[in-house]
Amino acid sequence: MNAFELDHLVSQRSKLNQPYLEFLHVPSLSAGLYVLPASAVDTQEPHTADELYYIISGRGFIQVGTESRAIQAGTVLYVEANVEHRFHTIEEDLTILVYYAHVNMQISTMKGV
Repeated sequence: MNAFELDHLVSQRSKLNQPYLEFLHVPSLSAGLYVLPASAVDTQEPHTADELYYIISGRGFIQVGTESRAIQAGTVLYVEANVEHRFHTIEEDLTILVYYAHVNMQISTMKGV
């Protein structure tokens, strides 16, 4: 098992002076912490893997394809692989947990739940 403390991840990412810290990478999944300050420009490109975002803190908007929506702490977003997307109009610093699925899972892994 691997366990991660958010405070430690935030500190690690800050020391790197980079917006993104990948803290887990296994064959089927990767996870990272993405931080965008207020008014920042998100320059990410479409990814080849499905992606799940959990907004830990902050407020702004996300554009996915032609759809734009407000986001805030507690928002969970799914973005399909290869779809243009980016955060914009960031009103408060965004701290985001990011999960990438590296394989196309066809069945639920939560059987019996």
